[in-house]
Amino acid sequence: MLDCIIVGSGPAGVSAALTLRANGKSFQIFGSAELSEKISKAELIRNYPGLSNVTGKVFCEALQAQLKDAEIPIMEEKVSGVYALKDKFSVLTNEGGAYESKTVILACGVESVRMIDGEEAFAGRGVSYCATCDGLLYKNKTIAILCTSKRLEHEIGYLADFAKHVYLIPMYKDMQLDRENVTVIRKMPQKIEGGMRVTGLRFPTAPAENVPELLEIAGMFMLRESVSPAVLVGGLQTEQGHVVVNRKQETNLKGCFAAGDCTGRPYQYAKATGEGNVAAHIVCEYLSAQKED
Repeated sequence: MLDCIIVGSGPAGVSAALTLRANGKSFQIFGSAELSEKISKAELIRNYPGLSNVTGKVFCEALQAQLKDAEIPIMEEKVSGVYALKDKFSVLTNEGGAYESKTVILACGVESVRMIDGEEAFAGRGVSYCATCDGLLYKNKTIAILCTSKRLEHEIGYLADFAKHVYLIPMYKDMQLDRENVTVIRKMPQKIEGGMRVTGLRFPTAPAENVPELLEIAGMFMLRESVSPAVLVGGLQTEQGHVVVNRKQETNLKGCFAAGDCTGRPYQYAKATGEGNVAAHIVCEYLSAQKED
């Protein structure tokens, strides 16, 4: 069993990983090898200590070089669920992976696309974040998919293989998927509706010709680069979309810590790296205390 699993490979996750490596802990960091698309596209970073007027690309390359020097690989699997058990955590990924650790550090950032009304309420009751986990449940049924990244386009194709029909809402440019059973809608939905389970997806007005204002669907897939922490971790305390932490980066769940943008403003790289460092140090203290017990 690992000492820690880090969810997210932005500055907070990288900082936590480097600190855990320096303290000799066993861990795995999940995220993108490119680290952060948001950072890499930054035109100029002016306020990070020690780096003066560097581009986001240069900053990412510096972080990648540090990870390489420290021999820290990034597991490029998207975490779909974190489950707090009695004295450990079980972490599941969209690729079917299952991992166990004594602690977890959430460094998953914030999603730029807001949650839809009804999304959190219907999570696990028709709203899914994992195509390979839940795709077969919707064989020969009509579903809707909201996708925020071209990198996740293969998951749309996977779901289209099972579904009777797919209403696709791509939140990115250059969408190239062309399937007979896929209808593309370029309009943000207003609300997910239903009773015990999802039954419909409502738009403010009819989204396209021959597409009604209320779509009858059996399920809704949210294919995003990151999942809302409240949905990712059951029982996690959040406030206005951010994880509630104390000065030690501790959440309300024993052994679960959070750092970076997911803990709230300011959304600054310096703040994220500092919190990642603190979270990793407190993880080390937590593990030492567990041994003494």
